[in-house]
Amino acid sequence: MRLENKTAIVVGGGQSGGSTTAIGNGRATAMLFAREGAKVLVVDRDIGTAQETADLITEEGNIARATAADVTSEEEVAAAIAECKDAWGQVDILHNNVGISVAGGDAPIEDITSEAFDLLINVNLRGMVYATKHVLPIMREQNAGAIVNISSMAAWSNYPWVGYKTTKSAVIALTEQTAARNAQYNIRANVILPGLMDTPMAVDTRAREWNKPREEIAAERDAKVPLGRKMGTGWDVAYAALFLASEEAKFITGVALNVDGGANVV
Repeated sequence: MRLENKTAIVVGGGQSGGSTTAIGNGRATAMLFAREGAKVLVVDRDIGTAQETADLITEEGNIARATAADVTSEEEVAAAIAECKDAWGQVDILHNNVGISVAGGDAPIEDITSEAFDLLINVNLRGMVYATKHVLPIMREQNAGAIVNISSMAAWSNYPWVGYKTTKSAVIALTEQTAARNAQYNIRANVILPGLMDTPMAVDTRAREWNKPREEIAAERDAKVPLGRKMGTGWDVAYAALFLASEEAKFITGVALNVDGGANVV
């Protein structure tokens, strides 16, 4: 019960379509937060998949509710945060998990279109800015809060597509600024950099967009992971998020945590 008596908002807590065998980072994090005692508001653009996550949580005897919000709409993001505050009286944890790449038309810089680049900025970066903007007044009034953002090892690696790399790099800067500007209010902000993960967004999207078997994409990605030649899962990201959101990390802020199977050190 590491999050007992806490409330958490998981933005991107539904799950993109694809494999039923893999779980996304957002869904795994929402479920783990709830198992550890938090009341969880699951936020996703698709209310159906958000409700699926909330149902998985309540079926285990824990507390959750689902709401729809498109992160490109400041009004919808603000309304979701207000819903958590109205329902449970506080917002202790904000987990920003939304991100797209291939599905958003990402490409090498010489091929990227203005429309695709704008979409990637709006989804990957602006949505986190909106969520942070609207949760900070609540957390400042409480004099407490934890924000956990999801970036990517793409920010630090030779990633081929310009939109995802640049926006996920900006998420690190956003997190550092949030940490620096809000330490005086006892608000912590940290960022997780997942490496190659076996999630629907990472594997199934590529299989669909590139018209390849899922097994082929997964095998190619597994072979690139130093630690055991096996991708991580949504649960690996979730456990890192749990630590950063909990009181065990009460003296940690402004940190970028790699969850990458050793890819950054070989």
